[in-house]
Amino acid sequence: MIEKSLISYLINKTQAGSNVYAERPNTTPELYILIQKTGSSVEDMIESSTIAIQSVSDSMQGGSLLDAMDLNEDIKEVMADFEAESDIVRVRLNSDYNFTDDSTKEYRYQAVYDITHY
Repeated sequence: MIEKSLISYLINKTQAGSNVYAERPNTTPELYILIQKTGSSVEDMIESSTIAIQSVSDSMQGGSLLDAMDLNEDIKEVMADFEAESDIVRVRLNSDYNFTDDSTKEYRYQAVYDITHY
């Protein structure tokens, strides 16, 4: 499961540390990462997944838009090396953009990756 591998990888490589989740936590830290698979396909036993990685900075906890932007840049930097992990064939940044959610008062950036894996 690519999500588990990616969560483990980002916990060990990013400034968010252990604050990497597959769903929004009940109690949010000031800075955290959300992982979501938005699509996938399989051809000749090789999988392709589209993964959205959200860098979240909670303004209610003292976070800022700059914090979310910095975390997004950190993620892009460490994702460049994700391809070296076992079972990963290719990692390509599809796009990244401001994804702030006014309703939850969370500053967010989202990086969307196309990942080919076994």
